[in-house]
Amino acid sequence: MSTDVPSRSEIVRRVTDLIPVLRKNAAWSEENRRLHEESVEALAAAGVFRLRAPRRYGGYECDTRTLVDVSAALSRADGSTSWAAAVYWIPTWMACMFPDEVQDEVFATPDVRICGTLSPTATAAPAQGGVVINGKWGFITGALHAHWQEVIAVLVAPDSEPMPVMALVPMSDLQIVDDWHTYGMRGTGSVSTVARDVFVPQARVLPLGAVLQGQTASARNAESAIYRAPLLPVASASSVGTVLGLAQAAQEAFLERLPGRKITYTSYESQQHAPLTHLRLAEAAIRVDEAEFHAHRLAALVDGKTADGSEWTVAERVRARADLGAVCGRALEAVGTLNAASGGSSIYQEVPIQRIARDVQVVTQHALLHPDTNAELYGRVLCGLEPNTLYL
Repeated sequence: MSTDVPSRSEIVRRVTDLIPVLRKNAAWSEENRRLHEESVEALAAAGVFRLRAPRRYGGYECDTRTLVDVSAALSRADGSTSWAAAVYWIPTWMACMFPDEVQDEVFATPDVRICGTLSPTATAAPAQGGVVINGKWGFITGALHAHWQEVIAVLVAPDSEPMPVMALVPMSDLQIVDDWHTYGMRGTGSVSTVARDVFVPQARVLPLGAVLQGQTASARNAESAIYRAPLLPVASASSVGTVLGLAQAAQEAFLERLPGRKITYTSYESQQHAPLTHLRLAEAAIRVDEAEFHAHRLAALVDGKTADGSEWTVAERVRARADLGAVCGRALEAVGTLNAASGGSSIYQEVPIQRIARDVQVVTQHALLHPDTNAELYGRVLCGLEPNTLYL
């Protein structure tokens, strides 16, 4: 099966049309710690789950600039919904590294949703025809609505060194632990999952190192540009739009409440006329602009490299991480400034900026998104030292 691929502007228009529905469900999702079914169905109808799937299965094979713009638009409505969509894109892309017969099985489900992780918190033991996996993974965004999970485990074999592997497992083979009790990004439903003696056929197991380097076991995807990039730049560009969108959403929410809002215990009948408001708003808007620059530069790097097929240098890989961290840092500053300027009335649950502030704090605590971690890595390499991580 193949499908006509809509343009970037058409996809963004579709998700922009969803904003009223997603906003309506945001409070429910936060209270219930999972995406609303109506929101999931709306995302599927708009084609959001097809963005990184191969065209032969009805996917769109979109570039990462489209991912940035779509997830930023989704964040205008709800950061949790945007993050869940973005996280689905990454394991979906990773599934396209597997042999074609595995993809035939996975993508047989229309609008298939694949959750996943990069944490090797499980073990795999060799077995006849495959491996047996035991372990637990935390922070599995979207697990409650997923069909498959991409898992990482350390393969321990008698005659070889331990090796991290990536495997695809049906959600029906895993147990879900309802432990997602957090102060932000509550609607993502990022619960833990557990494997107990789960057998995985060998075809659904790949060396993690090969995937990190963008080495595919798929014959039919080998010529497709989007599947030629290394994993970490792809993951960075796939997730950065959510953070950018949260910063844009905070600015939008602040401006919506600004007209007629007074500053209590002062002579200002309208906050709009206070010079301090002008300074703070300008400061935040500049940070939002800077975040957008770094998000788009990151996407341009990934899309340019995948299009021309050139080898990735260490400096380029590190810069991808640096741009991701820069977006997160600028977004934190912008949202923090706007939240602080929103006054006491902004603490009520029906006021969006309080949720935006909590969401951006939580999402930027992610190990791969943390501004300090990425800045330190960038500075280390600029100083002529080797990277101190394999996640490039």
